[in-house]
Amino acid sequence: MQVKKELWRSYHWQIQNRVKTQEELERFLRLLPEEIEGIKRTQGIYPMAITPYYLSLIDPQDPQDPIRLQAIPRAVEVDERVQCHGEPDALREEGEIPGLTHRYPDRVLVQTTTFCAVYCRHCMRKRIFSQGERAISIGQIKQTTQYIKAHPEIREVLLSGGDPLTLSYEKLELLLSEIRKIPHVEIIRIGTRLPVLAPQRFFDQKLLDILEKYSPIWISTHFNHPKEITPEAQEAVENILRRGIPVLNQTVLLKGINDDPQTMLELMRSLIRIKVKPQYLFHCDPIKGAVHFRTTVEKGLEIMDYLRGRISGYAIPTYAIDLPGGKGKVPLLPQYLLAKDGTRHVFRSWQGEMVEYDIQEF
Repeated sequence: MQVKKELWRSYHWQIQNRVKTQEELERFLRLLPEEIEGIKRTQGIYPMAITPYYLSLIDPQDPQDPIRLQAIPRAVEVDERVQCHGEPDALREEGEIPGLTHRYPDRVLVQTTTFCAVYCRHCMRKRIFSQGERAISIGQIKQTTQYIKAHPEIREVLLSGGDPLTLSYEKLELLLSEIRKIPHVEIIRIGTRLPVLAPQRFFDQKLLDILEKYSPIWISTHFNHPKEITPEAQEAVENILRRGIPVLNQTVLLKGINDDPQTMLELMRSLIRIKVKPQYLFHCDPIKGAVHFRTTVEKGLEIMDYLRGRISGYAIPTYAIDLPGGKGKVPLLPQYLLAKDGTRHVFRSWQGEMVEYDIQEF
């Protein structure tokens, strides 16, 4: 794809030129039969949209390319023999106020839009894709902020979507300013995959000005594979950090994409190199349309065990699983304490050695 540099670096150009049809995609890739079937059968249910930037990361010679698997539909997404094991809203996010989830006492999640730069095939909110591309209304902003004002225990507001940073400047600033007026809200966190899918968004000084104005803000992003860490992504992260906004990463464990210890190690090393803190490695949720990406818990524990000792502790994410019925996240850890007898403890080192340790309380 030959594009002038100034256009390629434009977020708006990237969004306006998203690939949305089989015909457009076939200009760049030879599609597999299961992809052709997947694009046709997911229309109106789990639509496709891919920025030219993210599409450019795909190796056209590799049918199992990790970017390809995340971006292009396959027939398995609507194969009921597989997807019957999932639910559209497995985490029970829908509550009394549309788009607002209050699961933990001190924080709420606000779904601000159904729009994404790329519709990831593993998305845990695939249920919203069929609703069309729309943003939070002024009325919804008022209803949401009134709820937050009425609950002084809320200290943190997480803006999610879709992608909150696809909102217009005006609506984003209105939302942030209204939340900032609430005295008991200390932190605003924004969940966005734009550093991965369209990093050009953060080449925009006006957007960065708005984010800095309403700090303290934290960015939670979503790199899943080392191929996603590009010079453009690094530039985007650098621009965010220069505004005093920390960037955390939440990876999802995905079969065939990153369920390999060495791949995950490379990803975590690459994140630290661009100054992004790995926060979570999430076990893939049982979401209808994405069940085929799930691995076993044992695979996740194997990967976590492999990371320990091969990378600094601050680069190791917390492996977590969301419990059914909206019961929240719990961490999953490899077993290092093997036995205990009085003050005698037996540990397993990261190298697999059995180590006795007498631990007494004084």
